[in-house]
Amino acid sequence: MVEEVTKHSVHTLVFRSLKRTHDMFLSDHEKPVVRDATSDAVKRNCKAHDEYGPVMNMVEESHLERQQPSNAYPDPHQPDFQIENPVMLGVHPYPSVPGVELSADTMAQVRGPSNAGIQDVMRALPPSQAKLEAERTAASVADIHRHHGPERSMALVAVDKTKGALVPRKAPTMPKPQWHSPWKLHRVISGHHGWVRCLDFEPGNQWFVTGSNDRVIKIWDLASGRLKLSLTGHISTVRGVVVSPRQPYLFSCGEDKQVKCWDLEYNKVIRHYHGHLSACYAIDLHPTIDVLVTCGRDASARVWDMRTKANIHCLSGHTNTVADVKCQATEPQIITGSHDCTIRLWDLVAGKTRATLTNHKKSIRSIVLHPKLYMFASASPDNIKQWKFPDGNFLQNLSGHNAIVNTLALNQDGVLVSGADNGTLHFWDWRTGYNFQRIHSAVQPGSLDSESGIYAAKFDLSGTRLLNCEADKTIKIYKEDESASEETHPVNWKPEIIKKKKY
Repeated sequence: MVEEVTKHSVHTLVFRSLKRTHDMFLSDHEKPVVRDATSDAVKRNCKAHDEYGPVMNMVEESHLERQQPSNAYPDPHQPDFQIENPVMLGVHPYPSVPGVELSADTMAQVRGPSNAGIQDVMRALPPSQAKLEAERTAASVADIHRHHGPERSMALVAVDKTKGALVPRKAPTMPKPQWHSPWKLHRVISGHHGWVRCLDFEPGNQWFVTGSNDRVIKIWDLASGRLKLSLTGHISTVRGVVVSPRQPYLFSCGEDKQVKCWDLEYNKVIRHYHGHLSACYAIDLHPTIDVLVTCGRDASARVWDMRTKANIHCLSGHTNTVADVKCQATEPQIITGSHDCTIRLWDLVAGKTRATLTNHKKSIRSIVLHPKLYMFASASPDNIKQWKFPDGNFLQNLSGHNAIVNTLALNQDGVLVSGADNGTLHFWDWRTGYNFQRIHSAVQPGSLDSESGIYAAKFDLSGTRLLNCEADKTIKIYKEDESASEETHPVNWKPEIIKKKKY
């Protein structure tokens, strides 16, 4: 008769298995791990080489010198110093040959110096080189230079010439930033009936164009600030405008999913680019070829043929809204920043991602390219980061703008401007990352305090005027203070020790 097997629950079986395993290995917990002599020797050698590499051979040399027999005289500084078997080292009648020991008969006739006198004379002499080597406990500066050269030793320590001692080198400090003139408000331009969201300049730097929540595109004279033209056609907020440097065309995009091409000779729309599935947030033109790149809330960037209106590529890979896109003539030719906290560098020919930068921890809302250097910067609420092309190597953080940074602007003098949702403007020195000025934009009369956000900022082509698009329905123009100098407005700069880069 077959006995029935008792069925247990899974929990009971797992518990029994754990108990058997515990009982099996319990006795091994108290046993010490056997040390491997070879591994210990390798570990000691590595540690000695890392910490005492420059002076290890000098310790071995001094050890060998101590073991070698010395032909020098006994040390007179020792208390048990005695002279045995006096030997005549000069001409003397007893005996007539120098260097021969005296006999018992002639010993009584020779009156040599006493041991006490010899010890006094020998103690007055300077110590011998053998004694100095034996008493030495550390390598001197001259020894390090003699054995390893000044280049290797100076990398580890610095020499204090006044004291002749080794002192640790100081930690590297931040280089002094370049002095920049402070910026001040020059003009306020009103005319829009909604938040101003974007702007761009024409190639001749005579006028600029803005787009707003009131669905109107306006063209303004840069010198006087007067309104020249209003273009209507979008049915929702205009989020991006860009003026072509080679054709008389103006391109715009908005939250109505539409991308339009305006002919500025006739002031009307001549092309539509259909394809975005949701709101379009940013637009840019390639500097050398006739292609247009747009991005938006459908988590993609689209490359368009400017003339045929064909959608060449749909750059997909981001997992959230793509907030900004930039184009350049060299590789990588397209750079996108997204709310999924990543930056992607794209291969325009293949239409694929070349590199993905994941250092940011929060949404990226703006990207700016350096006009001279092969570098760019990205803005996020956690940090503003600088990168180097073509692989997107991280350079440094610009910390301190603790707000939602909506826009970045950069001119040829190395002045980087960040504008935030709370109306604050921070001015940075590009090379050192030093924040040399902060401005809080004042809202216009009749606006709420919450309507002080800055949505777009850009320098004109000369780099001497900064234009801001703000939530109080105005465009503000900032200019450098021409009366300021480094003597009247010194940089309140203190050198700081460079800390480890925070990614």
